Amino acid sequence: MKYLLPSTLCLVVVTIVMASVIAHGQSQQVDLSIKSVVQLAQSQAPDVLIAETRLSNSYWQYQSFKANYRPLIALEGNLPAINRSIESITIPDGSETFIQRSFMRNSMGISLAQDVALTGGSVFVSTNLNRLDVFETAISPASISYLSTPVTVGFVQPFFQFNRLKWDQKTEPLRYEEAQSVYSEELESIAYDAILFFFDVYRSQAILDGAITDKNNADTLYNISKGRFEVGRIAETELLQLELQSMNADDAIAEATLQLQSSTEVLRNFLGIKTKVEFRPSLPDDLPNISIDPVMALEYANRYRSQTFAFRRRLLEAEREVDQAEKNNGFTVDLTGSIGLTQTAPDLFGAYNNPLSQEQVSLRLRVPIADWGKARSRRETARSNRDLIFMQVEQDQVSFEQQVLLSVQQFELIKNRVTLARKSLEVAQKKQELTRGRYLIGKIGITDFNQSLIDLDRSRRSFIESQRDFWVAYYTIRGLTLYDWDNDRPLIVSSDEEAFYEIN
Repeated sequence: MKYLLPSTLCLVVVTIVMASVIAHGQSQQVDLSIKSVVQLAQSQAPDVLIAETRLSNSYWQYQSFKANYRPLIALEGNLPAINRSIESITIPDGSETFIQRSFMRNSMGISLAQDVALTGGSVFVSTNLNRLDVFETAISPASISYLSTPVTVGFVQPFFQFNRLKWDQKTEPLRYEEAQSVYSEELESIAYDAILFFFDVYRSQAILDGAITDKNNADTLYNISKGRFEVGRIAETELLQLELQSMNADDAIAEATLQLQSSTEVLRNFLGIKTKVEFRPSLPDDLPNISIDPVMALEYANRYRSQTFAFRRRLLEAEREVDQAEKNNGFTVDLTGSIGLTQTAPDLFGAYNNPLSQEQVSLRLRVPIADWGKARSRRETARSNRDLIFMQVEQDQVSFEQQVLLSVQQFELIKNRVTLARKSLEVAQKKQELTRGRYLIGKIGITDFNQSLIDLDRSRRSFIESQRDFWVAYYTIRGLTLYDWDNDRPLIVSSDEEAFYEIN
């Protein structure tokens, strides 16, 4: 099994980050973007190891299933089997007597067996050699004899019985494809969580930066206002309000610092980084121009998501249970047969000289006369469960498609909301600059100035939340469709057993 994760780019990112951390001591600043945090998470987060382990288990289960349809070659032997004892035997007149037995048996054979999925039976080819050494006793001399079976070809064929091999050929490949899709979905779930933790850090950092800016502005205005108060241009209440505003800014900085440390630790643990780091998150200046067609989103979701394989597997398993209940009704017919060559002689060469043919055929029947409705009950239960699963699968399919379409519609609304939030922030910034200038020249009071600060802080938070909602919505759709809309490619390579996911 060959994993393509982590990709070359992921390895480069991880190597640079960890090398810089080690080289610069206990705490190192690490620049993080949306893409880099996703790459780090999908390459080294502890949850990735769990997902890879699950996929590895599914892979080997699938290999075990495939091995059932390949021939089994076995070497069997009994070397030696010695018997020195006194045993009871039946003599020709029907009575029993005790005799001393002293012999050794040695046997060796090679067989090749192959299950036949089409019929549910099996065929085999074998060759065997047996040697019997009779040791000398008081009533018999020593002797050696060989029994050879150079070749035997046979079959075992049940009729009117449940064919497990045939059904496994239908369900097990789907189960493995489902496991591959689940693995990709788990990677996308890790990316989704990485986005949430990234924005927790980004928001905390933005709040701290805003609190520091507010503190600097508050101190500047307080110092200016003290001079105004001394010349009687402002009231003492306004000066006290500015002093209180400066003190509140100190408290806001302390709270924002604590929140940033907490969110940083959560992200660091999630990424599996053992050393202490300080993240410097950044967002792209412009959002990617991503347009998602709902029809294509639905097509990709139905093509790549594990639900598609799970729905088909559940339907097949329901049909399988019905077939098993109908055929495991107690009525069995088993036909076995073999044809081959055999010979016995006191020497090895003679045991293979002029072998004789041997044939064996057996037909075994079992016909239930009365089971008091047990078989019928199993059949009706299986059919009822099949009908129930059919309805559940149909309902789950509709719900899943509605979820995909609704997510696409919400994504388009969120994109527009980001644009509006950006414009609102630009207006609030301009308004605050104008208000600050007017306050400095005494055109407005402290109340109007504080209101402009409140509006600016609200707009800043709203813009951050709108960007967070955009990326969360985008990675939600990525997870629902297993498709990278930004780079226009699927997130699952193929359903081949040697092909796994490549996240770049």
